[in-house]
Amino acid sequence: MNVDDVKAAAGRIRAEVGKAITGQADTVDLMLTALFAGGHILLEGPPGTAKTMIARCFARALGVTYGRIQFTPDLMPGDIVGSNIYNFQTGQFTLTHGPIFCDLLLADEINRTPPKTQAALLEAMQENAVTFDGATHSLGSNFMVVATQNPIEHQGVYPLPEAQLDRFLFKHKVSYPSVEEERAIIVSHGGAGARKIEDFDIGPQLDGDGLQAALATVSSVTLVDEVVDYIARLVRATRDSAELEVGASPRAGVMLARAARARAALDGRGYVIPDDVKTLAVPALRHRVVLSPAAQIDGREIEQIVADLVDRTEAPR
Repeated sequence: MNVDDVKAAAGRIRAEVGKAITGQADTVDLMLTALFAGGHILLEGPPGTAKTMIARCFARALGVTYGRIQFTPDLMPGDIVGSNIYNFQTGQFTLTHGPIFCDLLLADEINRTPPKTQAALLEAMQENAVTFDGATHSLGSNFMVVATQNPIEHQGVYPLPEAQLDRFLFKHKVSYPSVEEERAIIVSHGGAGARKIEDFDIGPQLDGDGLQAALATVSSVTLVDEVVDYIARLVRATRDSAELEVGASPRAGVMLARAARARAALDGRGYVIPDDVKTLAVPALRHRVVLSPAAQIDGREIEQIVADLVDRTEAPR
């Protein structure tokens, strides 16, 4: 597989998801970038903006195994990763896998569960494995988390800690559709009977081997020293900004480089250009930095501060 094959596969996946989803092209593009970069994505948006449906359609278009966890305040870590259950008939413990054992996991409303349960995802997101009862169980190299959260609720929620946010490659804010898109959504889904995803005939456009080949292709995309220096300067600029109390970690630079490689491959290029980094900087950094108290008082937004840093950081020509 070469970069042209990756671009073609991404186009087919977009077309399949588009059978059921109107608009949200930027969301699907970031999900594809996260997929081919081997990362995870956090979708934040108000209810009814198709966050869950996009994840389901995305999994069907990929042809991978799909799992969903609806996070609630009473959810326990064992409900996610599984456990060894004693079988009284055999007198032995039986390994029971949790819903995390899949290729694409939808962690729905992840901020509705306490930190102890949220932390059950940390090892899985970092190492593609989970450990319980002293044994480590692999989740496979294709494991990806698509998490959702509602930004407008303030009661009964548990904000994700910075250490866990840093595991997500992207945090994307899902917006409301345009007037034309909203009208099309009503026409498509507002009939007498609710349409199921199965009704849209979304077919798999990639398999496990194809995804592994695409990941190998992305890792071979050229990243020249000038672009590496640019990424390093941009990440370090977040730590020097007076408007940010906490800057991005070194992991941010590593993951931004991977994402830039994936973005280049999705465009059919075998090399990264500075515009790849600029395009992905805000979704890759917005959740890794913390506003200073003065910036909070001034009502500054993280997205604008990161965008300003991108503008001020000299890019290679």
